Amino acid sequence: MSDNNMNADHESIAIGALSWIASDGEMMTRFLALTGIEPDQIRAVASEPGFLAAVLDFLLAHEPTLGRFCDDNALDPKHVAAARKSIGGLDVPGPGDFTG
Repeated sequence: MSDNNMNADHESIAIGALSWIASDGEMMTRFLALTGIEPDQIRAVASEPGFLAAVLDFLLAHEPTLGRFCDDNALDPKHVAAARKSIGGLDVPGPGDFTG
């Protein structure tokens, strides 16, 4: 685990993910475009469960991004998925959720 101790609880994982996303300008631009949130709104909504769920959905929707986040934070991807489930809100289907 890295020094930022994101293993404390699920909300900490989501907040850590937001900080990690914000540290990369290109990724932050993509996150803002996908969520429709304006940069000046982030502080106001950062503690809302729906926003934190969106942060984790962003990671979980793109495996390379999830992998980088987990590698950078010595975190198992299963912990990110568990955090997302714990936070609740609308579930965004993933690639394995469809049967054809």
